[in-house]
Amino acid sequence: MLSREDSRRLAQLERQLRRDDPEFCARMTSGRLEPPRRKRPSLSLILTAVVIWTAAVILGVLGWWVAAAAAAFMAMLVIAVAVLRRPPGRPRRITPDQLPPEH
Repeated sequence: MLSREDSRRLAQLERQLRRDDPEFCARMTSGRLEPPRRKRPSLSLILTAVVIWTAAVILGVLGWWVAAAAAAFMAMLVIAVAVLRRPPGRPRRITPDQLPPEH
């Protein structure tokens, strides 16, 4: 792990390289501005939400409304986490107008 000073210096070198040779940086990142993330949504979160929703429905049918509401709320939290952690669509591409100006 890099120290704070090393991280600062590395960031400074990256900024300088992007400013000095943006074409090289674009080639090295395959034209992407940010590194790619996971390709699939988390299957475990989806299955967890399905199980909790099933439990909420069963509890609702049995008449345990408070427990059903709590289970539905927990399922919504799991779905929210799955949505927030989902991978982005296409990676953004660098176009010539997005490159920093050369000095």
